[in-house]
Formats: sequence, structure tokens, C-alpha cells
Amino acid sequence: MRFIVLLISVMAVGTQVTSLPAFAQTQPAQTASPQPGANSFTEGEAKSRLEKAGYSNVDGLKKDDQGIWRGTASKNGKAVKVGLDYKGNISEN
Repeated sequence: MRFIVLLISVMAVGTQVTSLPAFAQTQPAQTASPQPGANSFTEGEAKSRLEKAGYSNVDGLKKDDQGIWRGTASKNGKAVKVGLDYKGNISEN
């Protein structure tokens, strides 16, 4: 009897877990201008986020007085200036 109760409980929990919605992985937003704010990303984290968004050759990252990481990178074979704000939004200048 205990086995049946345990089996039914496991089946009920398994059904609930498998019915949860799937969450899509999101890319950082591309914004026209980054938002100023207190940025807690390290230089390494900023570089990783830019690379994850498809940028390569990320170089010269410096955090400005508005808390925005700015530097240069390449995307689709084109050299661009990039900015990364405290929310993780990326902009090309």
C-alpha cells in the first residue's frame, strides 16, 4: 500500500514539473544609448557579455563616469565602438 501511495505521489510531482513552461534564453537588448547607473560588472564580465552577444576582438574596455563600459569590438567583420550599461544592454556607437 505504501508503495502505491509513493508511486502516485511521484507521478503527480513529475506531472507538475513537466508541465512548467519552457523559458527561452534571452540576448542582451541592443539599445540606441546605454542607460547610466551604478554598474557592478567587472571588466571580464562586460567582455564576456559582449562576446556572448556576437562581438569579437573586444578591447579597451573602460568604465566611464556614468557606469557604462565602453570599448571597441568587431561584429560581422566591421569594427565598432560598444557600450554596456548596468542592465546588460549593449549599444553600438
